[in-house]
Amino acid sequence: MIDQGGTTQPLRSLEDAIDRCQTLGMRVSRQRRYILELLWKVQEHLSAREIYDRLNLEGKEIGHTSVYQNLEALSSQGIIECLERCDGRLYGNISHSHSHVNCLDTEQILDIQIELPPEIIQQIEAQTGVKVTDYRIDFYGYKQPN
Repeated sequence: MIDQGGTTQPLRSLEDAIDRCQTLGMRVSRQRRYILELLWKVQEHLSAREIYDRLNLEGKEIGHTSVYQNLEALSSQGIIECLERCDGRLYGNISHSHSHVNCLDTEQILDIQIELPPEIIQQIEAQTGVKVTDYRIDFYGYKQPN
């Protein structure tokens, strides 16, 4: 991904996410750790309700309010991803710039790393007069038969 804006390093692991919390002065509470562990374990985009349900099924008791507050804190600090969808917010573990493939059959959102050829970036800049420093692309499609 193009990242000429001097942003912080991408989080590559659960430990990186916890370290970032600590660097930012955020307390890594038991509930916050549960949420981060779940998102890094499942590697999916989940709603707050799904996070709440999965954690409680695992015996990690956490309240609705705590889930929402921690998701807001983690996403506002760029530690986790928050996707705004028409049917609500989804949260994922990848916080750095990346693109998505949206499967219209399964409604699954897959994270992908894709880099556009420099010629396309230059064409966009020439057409708009805007210096591109970052981008994300959303692809949509159906599952291909095996």
